[in-house]
Amino acid sequence: MLQPQVTVTASAAKFMQRMVRFSEHPTGGFRLSVSPGGCSGYASEFTVEAAPRAGDAELPVSGLRLFLPAESRLLLDGVTIDFADTPTQSGLTFFNPNQAACGCSSSDSAATAPAEVGVSVSSIKRVARV
Repeated sequence: MLQPQVTVTASAAKFMQRMVRFSEHPTGGFRLSVSPGGCSGYASEFTVEAAPRAGDAELPVSGLRLFLPAESRLLLDGVTIDFADTPTQSGLTFFNPNQAACGCSSSDSAATAPAEVGVSVSSIKRVARV
């Protein structure tokens, strides 16, 4: 199974650990799904799961169980996952040094800046399981 080279910063790991600890699955893991889309090239969502789903890889990160589906593993290879908490943004950010920034801008810096995408804390949802 392909294990991506993903870097998770201490602040992102702390955020993920808190999400798991205060969920209904405190011994579970943090499942992160990333797919192509969005201005910077990523659309993402996350949930706290009791166990990995079929096809998920489990990556240990600072005592955290990070569950990544196959497509997410491919997209996150070489990416740094961070957590930002600023007046304008709060959530996970993804820094991919191998991808150009959004092409929406006509400025020269847009073509050379690394891509980033954020996930808002307000997007967290509980999923009912039967």
